[in-house]
Amino acid sequence: MSGGGFEAAGGAVHGEHPFLRPEQQREPVRRLRGRLSAPVTLWTAADGAQRAGLTVSSVLVGEPGQLAGLLGDESDVLEVLTASGAFAVTVLDWSRRPLADAFSFLGPAPGGPFTLATWTDTAWGPVPAGDVTWAGCRVTGVRTLGWSALVEARIEHVEPGADADPLVWQRGRYRHLG
Repeated sequence: MSGGGFEAAGGAVHGEHPFLRPEQQREPVRRLRGRLSAPVTLWTAADGAQRAGLTVSSVLVGEPGQLAGLLGDESDVLEVLTASGAFAVTVLDWSRRPLADAFSFLGPAPGGPFTLATWTDTAWGPVPAGDVTWAGCRVTGVRTLGWSALVEARIEHVEPGADADPLVWQRGRYRHLG
């Protein structure tokens, strides 16, 4: 999702998003949210053999060691992290755009998104293998916030990986910070 057009599966499909309303008809709150730059993270959880994940950009980290995020209230990962009580949050870098797309259901993932990478199982959930930044979190609360579920958690473990080129989401596409 770079450049001026809407892309899917790695190639331009249209000059703009095919279902985009004219600017003056868009919801003001959504327009505000679109103008806020957000980190792209991957939330993963496991409960027994069941695994689930979702790309999440609505994330806040607070002190001391608190994390909050907004998830779709019907997402598979919400169901699994609620059942297990734990989840992992991986900070994605620019090279992991295909993984972000697969877990947000925007890109192809034959066999499912977990087939697109090698994973390390942790006490909090699966984490992409390699030098990635991730946190292991324990769920402390889940409540409805608008059309989303607000997940609150205590950060129990942090692995600071390489300081790579971060994946940032703004105005419906990935952006470079530099």
